[in-house]
Amino acid sequence: MLRLSLLLLCFIPYITVAEMASVDIYNDEQLLKLIRTNQYLQQVKADDCQLVQDIEARAEVLKQPMYQFLWGEMLNHGVCVPQHASRGMKQLQIAAEQGSAEAMLKLAEYYYHGKMVVKDKNRAVQYVMPAAANGDVPARLMLVRLFGEGYGSPVDYKLGYHWLYNSVFNDEATQKKASSLLQTLAAKMPASIVARAQQPQLH
Repeated sequence: MLRLSLLLLCFIPYITVAEMASVDIYNDEQLLKLIRTNQYLQQVKADDCQLVQDIEARAEVLKQPMYQFLWGEMLNHGVCVPQHASRGMKQLQIAAEQGSAEAMLKLAEYYYHGKMVVKDKNRAVQYVMPAAANGDVPARLMLVRLFGEGYGSPVDYKLGYHWLYNSVFNDEATQKKASSLLQTLAAKMPASIVARAQQPQLH
């Protein structure tokens, strides 16, 4: 009986740690919210860097796009790990190739501002356009902003206008921002093209 009790004592700490790890790691919904509110790096630091190995494993081994995004950004900014921008950007690119709208948008932002890469707003268009096509509103906002500034192909202006004009916005501030960006882009197109782009279906 004593031997059985000792064995149980040996296994209890292991079970407790495993249960804590499974509870502490972010689920997809939590991580997406952290990314969309730009709080993901602050959360990793607030967790005292305890989840670094879990995040790395989900990015490098399991190839989960949102964790590739998070791991890439940790490497880019040196959060809980030594800074390694080339590895970080590679993780974002892999996530983008897997269809992560968040990674596409982040790469576009880096090229837009020239942060860690040479400023190239036309490349920013290339990164953000697939996410905009898939319905991501922040990506559509950025795409129309880039088009309004004269970047990208004028052939695509009508498409970018159509996507953003027919988007649904969660708040009034975003809707007002979209209206302002659309007004700027409309000035670069003939009125007949703008009218067609405003239709629910683009022909």
